[in-house]
Amino acid sequence: MQCYKISITDSVHLFNKLGCDKTGNKLLSKKSDLHTLYIKNIHFGAANILKQDALSIGADLAVPSGVIIGKEKYVDAILIGNTKHFEILSKKELAQPFGLKLLAKELTNYINQNKYDTKIMGVINANEDSFYKMSRFDESNVINKIESMVNDGANIIDIGAVSSRPGSISVSENEELKRIKPICDLIHQQNLQNRVTFSIDSYQPKVIEYALNKGFTIVNDITGLVDDNVAKITSSYDAKLVIMHMQKNPSNMQIEPKYENVILEISDFFEKQINKAQDFGVKEIVLDVGIGFGKTLEHNLTLLNNLEHFKKFGYELLIGASRKSMINNIVPTPIGDRLPGTLAIHLESIKKGASIIRCHDVKEHFQAIKVQEAILNQKIY
Repeated sequence: MQCYKISITDSVHLFNKLGCDKTGNKLLSKKSDLHTLYIKNIHFGAANILKQDALSIGADLAVPSGVIIGKEKYVDAILIGNTKHFEILSKKELAQPFGLKLLAKELTNYINQNKYDTKIMGVINANEDSFYKMSRFDESNVINKIESMVNDGANIIDIGAVSSRPGSISVSENEELKRIKPICDLIHQQNLQNRVTFSIDSYQPKVIEYALNKGFTIVNDITGLVDDNVAKITSSYDAKLVIMHMQKNPSNMQIEPKYENVILEISDFFEKQINKAQDFGVKEIVLDVGIGFGKTLEHNLTLLNNLEHFKKFGYELLIGASRKSMINNIVPTPIGDRLPGTLAIHLESIKKGASIIRCHDVKEHFQAIKVQEAILNQKIY
């Protein structure tokens, strides 16, 4: 007899290959997926109930010593179990007190997560002050760049006319429209919207409406829906909305950003803004944690490492860390040499649940993602 440890990316396929009973393969698959859920500020009574319920089905709950006698009224805990365990607990805790009904809902969200195909969003800037000069284009050369990105594998082209780099100053809505209008017109005249999906990177209503009227179908709002008019316009065109988190604004966002808990604060923000978007009739939503937008390196790393948390909302996750300064903060590197670091962040983000990757280097990302998919989807064991 010989043994070797395997990495399961498609457990159902593996169980079928073994010749297991097909009716039991779905159950076996649920038992092979391990989850670790951090729970903050749970009542000690709830912790004791959950601990016993978890142990009774083969899961477990890590709690501080003294929780059994109520040494502290509220504690943090870590729930450890597989998908099947979470399914059982999501039903079992509905009948329990101390806020466990809310936990049951959270468990349901974590086990009922949608899966999306990975898409590449290429970046084009119609301004002269974006942080990466190779992404700057105007109407004289933008069509060639769009064609190149499409041929290189882009699924979406994100076009903006105002820099959002740290320290940048916003421009008037009319100036932004003046910059973006010729590009929108060219795209519409050449029917390029029939070849690739276009996204408008703006939070100004007049700019957004002009782009949507010319065939754009995604609104990429870095303010996370501060302006109600953005929601109204997006809904009226039945467009998709990207809700991004940003602390403060580009001119001051990197001046000592602070969070009590960056994961929970952004999660609360998303919940509020999703409800707002839905109230205005927006049907399709994408979430972006906003890497580098009012975050320290530590905040960025925490978000990337815990990206799976945000899958609980059921929407696609977008990550855009292309050539950003966090790479330089890890390994001092000029902007032009940050492609390797960019790929490392984006590939790991895909494994953590991101399905839209916003980047400057489409061709290199397409190759890297296809190789990663071949590894992760390999079915011969």
